[in-house]
Amino acid sequence: MQVEVLNISGKKTAKKVDLTDAIFNAEPNDHCIYLDVKQHLANQRQGTHKSKERAEIARTTKKLKRQKGTGGARAGSMKSPLFIGGGRVFGPRPRDYSFKLNKKVKALARISALTYKAKDNAITVLEDFNFEAPKTKNYVDLIKNLNLSDKKTLLVLGSTNKNVYLSSRNIQGAKVVNASDLNTYDILNAENLILAESSVKVIETILNK
Repeated sequence: MQVEVLNISGKKTAKKVDLTDAIFNAEPNDHCIYLDVKQHLANQRQGTHKSKERAEIARTTKKLKRQKGTGGARAGSMKSPLFIGGGRVFGPRPRDYSFKLNKKVKALARISALTYKAKDNAITVLEDFNFEAPKTKNYVDLIKNLNLSDKKTLLVLGSTNKNVYLSSRNIQGAKVVNASDLNTYDILNAENLILAESSVKVIETILNK
């Protein structure tokens, strides 16, 4: 699958890039995508939720009323969950939500996500570029030149570029990642995928292992 390479002005260059069918035109596996996205979102959870149970409440344990003869249920402590301010029954406790997922499953999920983007013609290959200094306006102009101003975009770089990253982080709906950090959730969350020319080889190297 051949894709034309654009420059930062949004114009076609003389270059073309081959997107290998093994990654960009594979048989998608929706279940692998589900598992990988589920793991990604689970790993984002802090899991620090906590509520006090009756043993942790600081209230008197003095018996409230006599055992019998009041016409109501017996009660022995203000810590009981039945009273306002009492402990909670089976409340949340700190826990780790992360879980293991095989490398091959994660790789297949990314391949499936990239395949869907390629089928939707939502992949743009961009000539490698750099900004002289971090400037939001430069990145806004770049997105505008590519006619993607009203879409959520994910720019994938071949290697770390601090100026490009800092220029994009203040723009809603725009995200920049390195090819080595590319994940299924980010691919699917973006409406359009912008691949820097050098990132294509990095992606193919990682996913062809």
